[in-house]
Amino acid sequence: MKYLLILLCLTAAIGLKAQDLNLPYKIYDVRKQKEISADEIIADMKNVNVLFFGEEHNDSVGHDLEAKILEKLNKTYPQQVALSMEMFHTDVQPVMNEYLANVISEKNFIKEARAWDNYQDYRPLIEYAKFNKLQVVAANAAARYSNAVTKGGLIVLKDFPKTSLNFLPPLPVDTASGRYYQKFTALLGGHNMGTMKVYQTQNFWDATMAWSISRFINANKGIKVFHINGRFHSDEKLGTLAKLHQYSPKIKILNISAFSDQDFEKADWSRFSNLGDYIIITNPIVKRSY
Repeated sequence: MKYLLILLCLTAAIGLKAQDLNLPYKIYDVRKQKEISADEIIADMKNVNVLFFGEEHNDSVGHDLEAKILEKLNKTYPQQVALSMEMFHTDVQPVMNEYLANVISEKNFIKEARAWDNYQDYRPLIEYAKFNKLQVVAANAAARYSNAVTKGGLIVLKDFPKTSLNFLPPLPVDTASGRYYQKFTALLGGHNMGTMKVYQTQNFWDATMAWSISRFINANKGIKVFHINGRFHSDEKLGTLAKLHQYSPKIKILNISAFSDQDFEKADWSRFSNLGDYIIITNPIVKRSY
């Protein structure tokens, strides 16, 4: 019987190891310089206020992992977690609240909250928050404001009526220089006046999301925020993350950069170590297998 129990334990351990190896993602802790599990990120959140998840918007494995992380956070820190999302705008916060309160239909929510075309990727997050009575912050700036900035620059925001200021970060919004600007111009292919106005729009999005998170944390002491945005907004702890530090210098933030990688089987973590506290690479050949 003793040997049978040992054999069963070894078999279970081997099975768990094989299961881990078959996951369609790998997580690397930059500070510890080793691969870890999602549970270790959750444990690290004990004394942290905000966890950024910088995603690629078309990464289905990444979307599934976001939902798993939200669930794990809520189970570890029950009723101490809120979700914040780039994918919804500040002016639809009442619509978001109405849907979470289950007083409007999902059809109305999708239409009137102007959900993204790939809303099905984010639906599990919203439904989990709704079922578990978690708050969701509609964090980003509406298109009418960002379009105005792209056309006329950040200075145009001062011309909006006072009623609009409820949905906008404090003015003036500054434009980040240095590394973030270098990355942005490299992405768009060089410096020109059009690029600068688009870059001001990028900074406007960053400021709006950061302000939304900061305002929420100030109003909800002790709540941990799980914020999801495109990873350019938070990679290298720039963009939205840097602006959040400006609004709330004392809060503690951890940052995930997640993306699919063709070298998934033989990850070279040194290539990504500057991107965040945790790097998640997903298997590009896997499409929602779990």
